[in-house]
Amino acid sequence: MKILVLNAGSSSIKYQVFTMADQQVLVKGLVDRIGEAGSEIASHHDALERIILHLQAAGIIRDGKGIDAIGHRVVHGGERFHQPALLNAEVMTAIRAMVPLAPLHNPANLEGIEVAQRLFPQVPQVAVFDTAFHQTMPPVAFRYALPESLYREHQVRRYGFHGTSHRYVMQQAAVYLQTPQADLNLITLHLGNGCSATAIAGGKSVDTSMGMTPLEGLVMGTRSGDLDPALHFYLQRAMGLDSAALENLFNKQSGLKGVCGVSDMREIQQRAESGDPAAQLAEALFAYRVKKYIGAYLAVLGRVDAIVFTGGIGEHSARIRALVCDNLQGLGIVLDTARNQQACAGVLECQQAEAVIKLLVIPTNEELEIARSTALQLV
Repeated sequence: MKILVLNAGSSSIKYQVFTMADQQVLVKGLVDRIGEAGSEIASHHDALERIILHLQAAGIIRDGKGIDAIGHRVVHGGERFHQPALLNAEVMTAIRAMVPLAPLHNPANLEGIEVAQRLFPQVPQVAVFDTAFHQTMPPVAFRYALPESLYREHQVRRYGFHGTSHRYVMQQAAVYLQTPQADLNLITLHLGNGCSATAIAGGKSVDTSMGMTPLEGLVMGTRSGDLDPALHFYLQRAMGLDSAALENLFNKQSGLKGVCGVSDMREIQQRAESGDPAAQLAEALFAYRVKKYIGAYLAVLGRVDAIVFTGGIGEHSARIRALVCDNLQGLGIVLDTARNQQACAGVLECQQAEAVIKLLVIPTNEELEIARSTALQLV
């Protein structure tokens, strides 16, 4: 079975083709700058046609055949979707109804699906939702302390995101630790341009740092993470900012970028090492917020088998892992400095021998998890 995985954004489509017999990537690529001035790619339809040409040139598609299923990343599934869903008219209507919850993401996801359905009308297609893994959170974790009518009538609650990544590394940790998922307690840290922490009890998400939107929680590349809600009112009064300006400020001009002017952790760390105080603060603030969530989730879970680092920063920055774990010995978290510096090939275990809690670095693979989820819907 060959599965095409599509991740459609507003101006790009990432794609990979997997052969599920050995779960290997046959071909992968990115079409970007869709619809931008000067771009040769005017629409998602044009982008997907270009992807088809690539798959034909690679010998994946012959005479219009060769793809057995298509898996789509969909950011927001609301309370409706706890699992991936085979796409039909009813599911499409439900995804469209959730556009107000994810106005920056779901419309692009929908456009990618609609184009793929037109170009591959006979191929079964599956939606895999970023929010689905977190639908096991209890009300004490997902409800805000707001009037119940806002939850009942307007779906105001915490949903969480990056669920596909958290699920994937949880499964990999279970295999590595030779522990059934039902017995496994983890804190998983997806640290990249977007960041989230998740508390996993018995293989299920019971709390996560992102909320109704991906803005809540950890400090990120350009997103602020947790804020005093009254800051919105203050900035409206003091600066005359409207809701659109505030949304842009908190989502695109804040986080690491807001503190030191750049959002790429690699550049920030180079500047920090050369003595730049703004970069040093950005790096320290980033790690401090992660550390606080680890403490909170240790309290939530009671027992933790391992803390898992993943995502671009989590996998590749030994320096951030060291800052996050510093001074947590009293909680059973003791990093082995030498092991932490090793390259991550597969699973890297980097705690000291006497540590109570294992520290694992596990490369995430959201596309493979989407392909696996898609295949399961066809059984």
